[in-house]
Amino acid sequence: MRIGLLTEGGYPYVGGEGGVWCDRLVRGLDIHEFDVYAFSTGQAQEDAGWVELPPQVARVRTAPLWTAEEDGVVHGRRARRRFTEHYGDLAAALCTAAQPGTAAEPRTAEADRFANALHGLAELARDEGGLVAALRSERAVRALERACRAPGARRTARDARVPDLLAVADHLERALRPLSLDWYEEDGLGAVDLCHAASGGVAALPGLLAHHFFGVPLLVTEYGVRLRTHYLTRPDASPAVRSLLAAFHGLLTAETYRVASFLVPGNAHARRWQERCGADRAKLRTIHPGMDAASFAHVGEDAGEDRDKPEQRDPHTLVWIGRVEPAKDLVSLLHAFAEVRAAEPGTRLRIVGRPSGPEGEAYLGHCRALAAQLFPDEADGPHAVGQNPVSFEQFGGPGAETIADVHAGGTVTVLSSVVEGFPVGLIEAMFCGRATVSTDVGAVVEVIGGTGLVVPPRNPRALAEACVSLLRDPERCARLGAAARARALELFSVEQNVAAFHGLYLETVARTPVRRPVLGGTGDPLPFAAPAEAHVPGHWTEPTSRAVPTWAVETPQPLMEPVAEPVTETVR
Repeated sequence: MRIGLLTEGGYPYVGGEGGVWCDRLVRGLDIHEFDVYAFSTGQAQEDAGWVELPPQVARVRTAPLWTAEEDGVVHGRRARRRFTEHYGDLAAALCTAAQPGTAAEPRTAEADRFANALHGLAELARDEGGLVAALRSERAVRALERACRAPGARRTARDARVPDLLAVADHLERALRPLSLDWYEEDGLGAVDLCHAASGGVAALPGLLAHHFFGVPLLVTEYGVRLRTHYLTRPDASPAVRSLLAAFHGLLTAETYRVASFLVPGNAHARRWQERCGADRAKLRTIHPGMDAASFAHVGEDAGEDRDKPEQRDPHTLVWIGRVEPAKDLVSLLHAFAEVRAAEPGTRLRIVGRPSGPEGEAYLGHCRALAAQLFPDEADGPHAVGQNPVSFEQFGGPGAETIADVHAGGTVTVLSSVVEGFPVGLIEAMFCGRATVSTDVGAVVEVIGGTGLVVPPRNPRALAEACVSLLRDPERCARLGAAARARALELFSVEQNVAAFHGLYLETVARTPVRRPVLGGTGDPLPFAAPAEAHVPGHWTEPTSRAVPTWAVETPQPLMEPVAEPVTETVR
């Protein structure tokens, strides 16, 4: 199979969001061929370069979302008229659409109008060579203004002023940049068997166009729902700007969910958001992110060997690992630890992680000050140096501990967040065979099942009581750790992730009609030349010595042109 992998700010760039699971997926499915179509999000990301690509990646094409150079395309009168018509229809759909984010409803006229306008702009870009100048023109702003002032527009749209219109037009220009790319050709996205968007939003837009132009099926993975992210951003924007942009992303999401053959949320929390945003339940297939368990194997196996001998394990250390930021609520953790120390005086708390940006730096300083206030340095004697039972540490440096080493040095892993998506840190602790105490946020309950203790967020007393109960019962702690490791190996390994996507690829292609008929020597389609099983790898697709009727003998024609050496292209 030939897969078109669509990414935004991720694979194949070093350190890109979601790049790790994409790399594991591509390497795990080495029986398939991948063409990567990637959007970069900044100059620093492009300067950092790419990860080492496996041989099954035949082509990489990139385009920047953070900048767009003038393409020199000058539209004639007819093209300008087409642009004004389609852009005006798109703007009208934004101004009259119902507030997005409601439960799934029958398809509306605004949704159809939006989809037709999007396809019209894409066809115009394909015919004329690009829309960069047109999307930045005064004509676009005027069309947006007319839509906001037209009868039937929502009140928030009618209240838009000139600065609001300019802000919305600028955002639409950036979001619609993929329309101007030259990816939508027969030898581009038209040549793949399946488009797999690694996220929703702009990354899925090339997949929508490949489906429109060539009928290529689309599969969308969302480990974090992009529409939810748009709802939570731009708190300082005016109501008109927020309303129009929310309508745009809501309609784009609805169109993506409608066209996609399957939608793949990474957890039940994301699945509920997709259903709330209009996704058809019949298309949803939950596939948890896959993680490499090998780096935690030595700790997890040691924990399994020692579960019948809990006295050999240190029962006096709590571990917290993650990014230091206010959403992690380390303040509640420190207050909870004060109660833990009152009940179990010898307990220590290790907080391991780096601050997230300037806000994280300030929050880390506040937590250090609070720890010094709650836990004055303690010394064993008059001539000993006092130590604080709370340590703030970071990974990195020569001889530094790994995540597995940190978990190995503790008995209970704690998560105190008030906001959490998919708790990767908990899964790492589960791979290490450690019992966990967590707050009930995000996908925490879905991840740990019954293998850990869960308490309400922002409740230091409940957090402390759960920790003390495990510290005082090493046998229970060991049993929970063993169960957690077994659950993680079953549900959250790379192997299960790759196998699930492999099956979904086969199911998607099996439901898709053959798009490129095989032609004979006379140029006529060959009947029965592409049976359904031709898309499924296996020994039955190889040449055999079976007798073939003479009426069926034809000069062999390849189903697909041979793949040349890997090609790397960058669109500027």
